[in-house]
Order: sequence, then structure tokens, then C-alpha cells
Amino acid sequence: MLKTRLITAVILLAVFLPMIFCPGTTHLLSLLVIGVLTLAAWEWARLLKLAPKLRISYAALVGLLLSCLALAPAQIKGSLQDVSPGFFSVGGWWPILYWIAALFWGAVVPFILLRKPMLAEGPWRVFLLLVGFVVFAVGWDALMAAHQVGPTFLISVLLVVWLADSGAYFAGKRFGQHKLAPLISPGKTWEGVLGAWLLVLSSMAVVVGASRAFGVPPFAAYVSSFSGWLGLLIILTLLVGVGVAGDLFESLMKRQAGLKDSSALLPGHGGILDRLDALLPMLTLAVGLYGGLVRLAPL
Repeated sequence: MLKTRLITAVILLAVFLPMIFCPGTTHLLSLLVIGVLTLAAWEWARLLKLAPKLRISYAALVGLLLSCLALAPAQIKGSLQDVSPGFFSVGGWWPILYWIAALFWGAVVPFILLRKPMLAEGPWRVFLLLVGFVVFAVGWDALMAAHQVGPTFLISVLLVVWLADSGAYFAGKRFGQHKLAPLISPGKTWEGVLGAWLLVLSSMAVVVGASRAFGVPPFAAYVSSFSGWLGLLIILTLLVGVGVAGDLFESLMKRQAGLKDSSALLPGHGGILDRLDALLPMLTLAVGLYGGLVRLAPL
């Protein structure tokens, strides 16, 4: 299993990294992200127990929405662009979408984890199907916007996600004793959360210290330059927190659907959502916060 997991990870990196760093690959990267999120939407509908044909229809609608966003000339590079009519303009609709996504991950998801309603039934299923359009649209825009700021910036945001995941895994495996949410995901522990938090903080401190070596300020370096170390600590803690919440939320969806993985699309990793459960909320919050800082103090 570990060998299969590593092979899949290497293949994914071999596909994505050249598109992130090579010039002139923005459209290709956008197309690839649309494909990935369309598959994630199919899994989202699967976890909400839609019939097979309805899952395909839902995924197709999400793919169509993202394609329309990508085809809009001002949006292909993400809503942080000066030419965009979205993120910064008065009355623009991108801020509304970011706020909806942020409130979903930061308020609705913790409420769901606390109350544990049946998500694949009645009003909750309708709500999650509708909010899914916003979640995937903002996820696409956040990644493309971060890429346009600079490949280094995008990697620095993704690094927060990867470090949190690695820290949680190794700390939980080595020191885990106190269960985080035993009824949702018995394998997750508070020690894992602490490990994720400490690894992210220590690594980002190193990144900030070495930020002069980067052509574009990485996310942590820019945040610290604007809000100081205390502000960076608070924001990184928020990112780790929403990442943990996103992970638990997908675990709850899988448990209620009676599934171990969201699908078997990624050998050794499960499904697409199993890889995006923490990335989507963390990327949304990181880019949204960065956009707010840029609006107050442009680079």
C-alpha cells in the first residue's frame, strides 16, 4: 500500500509541478484543475448518496461552471488579477463567493461536526449540493489566483497543507493517545493536531527567515511582513484549524455513506476528496486572507 501510495504521489507531482513552474502553462493548469475538481464533485455527490446518473449530472454541472469561469478572459488567471472584475472591485461577486466558502468551512462545518446531522438526507443534502458549486468554484479560483501571484507563492500555500498533513500523520502515529473525534474518525488524535500545528509553525518560520531567496514573497513571509509574527501565528493556526475541520467533515460524510474512501480514483490514496478535504478550506482561507491584505497594502 505504501509503495502504491508513493508511486501515485510521484506521478501527481510529475504532472502538476511542470505546469506550476513552466511559463505559458496557465490554461493547461486551469484545465487540469477543472478536471480534478469535476471528479471531486462526482465524489461529493456520491458521498451524499445521489443515484449514479445524478452524480454524473452534478459533476457535469460543476465542470461546466468551472469551464465558464475559465473561459471568461478576465478570470483565467484568478480573481486576484488587477484586470479582474471580481475580487477587489466594488460590488464584485467574487468576494461574496469567498465569504460564502469561508463561512461554510469556518462556521457551518464545525456546527456539522458538533451536531452530526444526517448529511445525505432532506435539507442538508440540498444545501451541501448547492454549496458544493461555491466550494469548487472558489477552490479553482484560489489556486489559479495563487499561481498568478507566483509559482513560489502557490507552492508556499500548498506547503502549509502538506506539512500539516505530514505532521498530523507522524505525530499521531508516534504519540497519539487522545482521540480527536472517535465517533467520526477514530484514527485522528489531538497529538496529531499538535504535531501538524508545530510543524507548520516551525517550517514557516524558516521560510520567512529565508524569504529573500525567493523571487516572489511566499505566503508566510508576506503575512508576517504585514501583520508581524503574532499575526502569522494566528493565521497559520486558523489554516491548520480549518484543515482539520475539512478533514473531519469528509470523514463524517464517508462514515454516514458507509464508505472507507470517497472513491478509488487514486491508487493508495483513495479518492480525490481524500486529498482535497484539507486543501480546499486551507487554500480558500489563505488566498482570501491574502487578498484582503493586498487590498489594504498592495505589493
